[in-house]
Amino acid sequence: MYIVSGTFDFDPAKHDRAVELVGPLVEATLAEDGNVTYGFWFHPTNPGQLRVYEEWESEDALDGHMATEHMATFMVGVAEIGVTGVAINKHRVAESSKLM
Repeated sequence: MYIVSGTFDFDPAKHDRAVELVGPLVEATLAEDGNVTYGFWFHPTNPGQLRVYEEWESEDALDGHMATEHMATFMVGVAEIGVTGVAINKHRVAESSKLM
């Protein structure tokens, strides 16, 4: 399994546009083969930060996602929100167990 996690920092004045971009991306991605979960959450006190969290069954599934039309559309839109920083990492997970 692969986990992708991190943040986008962007112009807080573009918050509404960021919300518009995220909805269609999440909906389309959740329907992809190999996707376990996918989501974006806005920081509760920093309207200019977006948290990313994804789980993928395989690296091939993740690579396929990166090549989709909905991901390309999102990346074009990202240029509109004044991104000032991106810190996103990919983690290869060998084992998981329930914590709670």
